[in-house]
This record gives sequence, C-alpha cells and structure tokens, in this order.
Amino acid sequence: MTATTAERKTAAPRRQRGRWSDRLLYGYTWAIIIWLCLPIAVMIAFGFNNTKGRLNLTWQGFTFKWYAQLFSVPDLTTALVNSLTIALIATLGSAVLGTLIGLALGRYRFRGQGTLNLVQFAAISAPETVMGASLLSFFVQLNVGRGYWTIVVAHIMFSLSFVAVTVRSRVLTLDPAIDEAARDLGAGGWTAFRLVTLPMIFPAVLAGSLLAFALSIDDFIITSFNSGSTLTFPLWIWGAQKNGLPPQVNVMGTLIFVAGILLAVGNAVIARRRR
Repeated sequence: MTATTAERKTAAPRRQRGRWSDRLLYGYTWAIIIWLCLPIAVMIAFGFNNTKGRLNLTWQGFTFKWYAQLFSVPDLTTALVNSLTIALIATLGSAVLGTLIGLALGRYRFRGQGTLNLVQFAAISAPETVMGASLLSFFVQLNVGRGYWTIVVAHIMFSLSFVAVTVRSRVLTLDPAIDEAARDLGAGGWTAFRLVTLPMIFPAVLAGSLLAFALSIDDFIITSFNSGSTLTFPLWIWGAQKNGLPPQVNVMGTLIFVAGILLAVGNAVIARRRR
C-alpha cells in the first residue's frame, strides 16, 4: 500500500512534465507553420489590394479586379506561359528519363552502376551556380544559342535525378517474383512493365514528377545562366521589381500556389487509395 502511494506521487510530476513538453512542442510546431505560411498569406492578400499605381506595398482596399485583369501585362503573361510550358516539358522529359534510370539502378546490376548512382546524388547536392555555370559552358562550347530550349535542357538535367532517386527507392522495395510471374503467364517485357511494374511504381513516378515541376517552375539561378533573351516568370519578377511589381504577380503566384496544393492533395489521395 505504501509502495503504491509512492509510485502515484512520482508518476504525477512525470505526467505534468509530459504535458508541458507536449504543449511546448505543439506551440513550437505551430510557430514554425505560421512563420512559413506568413509570406504566402501576404502574397495572397496583396493580390486583392486595390492599389492605385504600380507599387503594391501598402494596403489600399479590397478588390477582385486584378483577377479579371490577370493577363493585362503582356510581358508578364508571356513570361508565365514560358515558365509553365518549360516546366511541363521538363517534367515530362525528366519523368521518362528519370524513371528509366531509377528502374535500371534499382533492378539490375551492371558495370558503372555505382558511378551512375553517385552522379545522381551529386547532381542533387551540387550548388545551383555550379550546375548553371557548367551548363552554360557546355552550350557555349557547342556554339548553341541560349534561349527557350536551352532552359528546357537545363531543367531536365537538374530535375531527372530527383525522379530517378525516388523511383529507385520504390523499385528496391518491389518483389522481383511478381514481374517473373507475369512473364511466366505469357506477358512480354513491355506488357509486364505496363500492367505490373508501372502501376506499382506510379506513386514514386508521380511524386518525383511533381517535385521536378516545382523545381522547374520557380528556378532562377540555373535559368538565368542559360536563358539568353527568354524571360520566365521568376526572371521577369527579378527584372521588374526595381520599378514595382504589379498586383497581377501576386495573383499569378496565388494561382500557382493553389495549383500546387491541389496537385499535392491529389497525389496524397491517390497514394492513400492504393494502400
């Protein structure tokens, strides 16, 4: 009886300390979330600012007119179209090439495999200035004029490693007997890949592709090395910010952010249904 009472006395302070540590952790977590979301909230709010001039720095009232005049700045619209089309092409290219590399690294053993694996991680960890300068030297040596397509090639170069690493991680967890069973049942190589392997690795392909799209559409440093006279959305903002940014920049940023959120939620829903 005496021992039970003593245990209760020692357990009570432990629960109290646990509550305080939990509350401190919750508070710290929400502080980090608010800190990360605050710039995005400011961007969204100033997309509704009824500013009278080009400078969109002080709140002057609420309006929806900038959403109605979203494409009223031609150069900005062209830059946004360039960013979206480059990101889509780069995502498609990096998804195809990265998936093939991920399959090769995860499924087969071949000479040079370790070097190829190292190159993938080196491309991910390399500073963007190094990647941008090396690609610029590459294009200059080949006497290739910089512009839209050199940006596409550059974005595929730095994006495909993220897809390859993601797909390789998924392939390493697959049971090779499933693919062998499909072949034993008469499926050819392409049929086994299309009907068996691809559905199993599709969440990894989709996750890597979304990451590649996000990296491509907001890239500034590598793009600035290889853009020539072509302007993308980040480059246009950098060039125009000295004279003030129009509210359409906030609106376009908001729409891109919302689209990214919807894609991430859709990917999470698809992954949950496949479990």
